[in-house]
Amino acid sequence: MFKQNLQQKVQQKLSPKQIQFMQLVQLPVLAFEERLHQEIEENPVLESCLNEEGEHSDELSSLEEDAQIIDVSDVNIDSYLSDDDLPDYRTHKISSYDKIISFSTGTLNSFYEHLKQQLHGFKLSDKDVIIVDFILGNLDEDGYLRRNPEDLSDDITWTTGIKVDKEKVNNLLVNCVQKLYPLGIGAKDLKECLLIQIQKKPSSPSIDLAKNIILLDFESFSKKHYEKLRERYHVTYEMLRKALYQIERLDPKPGKTYANLQVQDATTHIVPDFLLNIVNGELEISLTKPSSLELRISPSYVEMFRSYQQGQKSFYHPVRFIKQKLDAAKWFLDAVKHREQTLLLTMNAIIDYQKEYFLSGDKKQIRPMVLKDIAININMDISTISRVVNSKYLETPYGLFLLKDFFSDKMINQKGEEISTIEIRNILSNFITQENKKLPFTDEKLTTLLREKGYHIARRTVSKYREQLNIPVARLRKFVLYKKCHL
Repeated sequence: MFKQNLQQKVQQKLSPKQIQFMQLVQLPVLAFEERLHQEIEENPVLESCLNEEGEHSDELSSLEEDAQIIDVSDVNIDSYLSDDDLPDYRTHKISSYDKIISFSTGTLNSFYEHLKQQLHGFKLSDKDVIIVDFILGNLDEDGYLRRNPEDLSDDITWTTGIKVDKEKVNNLLVNCVQKLYPLGIGAKDLKECLLIQIQKKPSSPSIDLAKNIILLDFESFSKKHYEKLRERYHVTYEMLRKALYQIERLDPKPGKTYANLQVQDATTHIVPDFLLNIVNGELEISLTKPSSLELRISPSYVEMFRSYQQGQKSFYHPVRFIKQKLDAAKWFLDAVKHREQTLLLTMNAIIDYQKEYFLSGDKKQIRPMVLKDIAININMDISTISRVVNSKYLETPYGLFLLKDFFSDKMINQKGEEISTIEIRNILSNFITQENKKLPFTDEKLTTLLREKGYHIARRTVSKYREQLNIPVARLRKFVLYKKCHL
């Protein structure tokens, strides 16, 4: 028998403006710049106001298709001709920012560990994990997999005793490894690397053309046969320029994005989202923004809208179209401004909360801090704070750090003081660094050593912190030493 009853439910529904803001606020600076370019391309009402000194001003200037041919310097296409795959290839240099950082970072994981951490998002069996781990171990410093699946399957079978066929290896390569970030990881050559990246971008005329050029005419692209490409695809010089610009923005050597701190002189090229300076004993924070790109609503479209409004009824559809685009442009510009305000508000709250550390650089001064602490402080949702700190970097006088590394739980030490778990992890790391490599400390021994220093924590907690530091168990640390001694 059916019954009818009344129920009250509270549901939160986000408006399109809120969704757009949340999407923007979680983007790091490089992805944010790409999003700005995408919006300019999709909405004709928006236009860029480029600073006179902006290095991309030539690339983004309009081209008169009938009077001018493509200038190679405009699209900097030389950055896509490789040392290995093609003669004069070099890594694309980002140039549209006030400051580019190139140095060893403070708390970055190695490239290998960065990839391994992402595997938690995949449903992998124990056997799959072994295979994927083996594939990751065979990537070169650029992130390429130069070996074929058949050779890898033979090596896995020989090394681990697990029988694996090449189809299984190839399946995990395509559906797991090549899904990891930075995109392009696990490609066999430059063409596949660029194709993996471009296929993840949202469809647009320039993206679709760029995809076809890479997939079908990579040789013509590499040899700079621009006129041949334009005639083949029946496009204007302006459209071809936009497609080449999209290709130029791809990362030809994704493995170079992350530094391996175990390699001497390794460096990471990162654009920090925030810059922290100490001026006369005061902390000053600034937000990194694209130095050569600002958006505005096109005055010509505003004037066109006004003239259509005063015209005949036959102009109804043009007026409606322009009105929709004007509204969308205003929403987007408001979201960009809101993003900037939210990022600065959140960052200032973090700086204020960890003021002692940022003034001294002493890691022992880092206070326990969770997302809720900052959310309450500035009266925002925890989810918003999470989006702000995710994947964003802060440059300080002491190095470059991921924002999320400043967040940690708290515990009470023997003196009854609140301390950050970051401090405990640092002590744990020091113990392991100074241990006898022939007789490494077990988790039980590490627990005892921490208790002797006044940190009363359980052995399983020590194991968790050790894993967070990407340090293997004692027997594996001893095994690694054994392998090095017998090479």
